[in-house]
Amino acid sequence: MVGKNDFKPIFRKLRAILKPYEGKMVVVHDTDSHYYLDTPHVMKNKRRLCFAAVRVGKAYVSFYLMPVYASPDLLKDLSPALKKRMQGKSCFNFKAVDDKLFKELGKLTKSGFQKFSDPKVIQKMTTR
Repeated sequence: MVGKNDFKPIFRKLRAILKPYEGKMVVVHDTDSHYYLDTPHVMKNKRRLCFAAVRVGKAYVSFYLMPVYASPDLLKDLSPALKKRMQGKSCFNFKAVDDKLFKELGKLTKSGFQKFSDPKVIQKMTTR
């Protein structure tokens, strides 16, 4: 059985993808098993818009990237290998470190950040 400690290297690498965005986001959780960033934008329901998160689960480490949920066009150039890691519309699950996929996920995160920096996209998201 895989223990949570076995997932620490995966968690650290995935969290490192999000760390550069900390200064422009709101850190909601930053523990050794959960890292969560909200945007500074508040939606109609008075909650901040989620940007991304990394969470250690029982069977894998999950990377949530909300810009791909809001803008599915970001996924058009996704590799089959990374697409295989998707669960749902905005979650990617990993059981092992995969530097090639993590690099691709980093590029996708950067594109998502740029998308969530567009006032038109934010306006659409925060008025829902």
